[in-house]
Amino acid sequence: MIAVSACLAGIACRYDGTAFVCPELAAMMETGQAIAVCPEVLGGLTIPRPPAEIQTGRVVTIDGQDVTEAYRRGALAALAIVREHGCDLAVLKARSPSCGAGQIYDGGFAGRLVAGNGFFAELLRQAGIPAYTEQEFKLRSGELPGRGKASIRKK
Repeated sequence: MIAVSACLAGIACRYDGTAFVCPELAAMMETGQAIAVCPEVLGGLTIPRPPAEIQTGRVVTIDGQDVTEAYRRGALAALAIVREHGCDLAVLKARSPSCGAGQIYDGGFAGRLVAGNGFFAELLRQAGIPAYTEQEFKLRSGELPGRGKASIRKK
């Protein structure tokens, strides 16, 4: 089973109230090959919500509100769901303070990227569950790292 950022599966839960649909991942959801999680919503954050970035280990909104605890709660809740479903891989929304895997925004709200993981991606890493961005998934045209071609059945 694969864990997928809910916004990539077509659920409008991003900070701006939109989805960022990856059709291949949405199809995997429909066929029961993947589950969707949104750590930010699981942590109690609203849709929409102010943009947030990680600043020296804390998650802060563009208007200065510290929302670190909501991000921690959500990451832990999402990890519990991933474990409950036996997921052994995740495809996550790039650059997110929750789901960013390998690169996140630098905390200055200027669009600059730095090496690092969002809170949920980091928990997955610590748990030994590989996390990839949607770009990594798309670059492989539906091929999942370490799994070969994703079997996506059309209804």
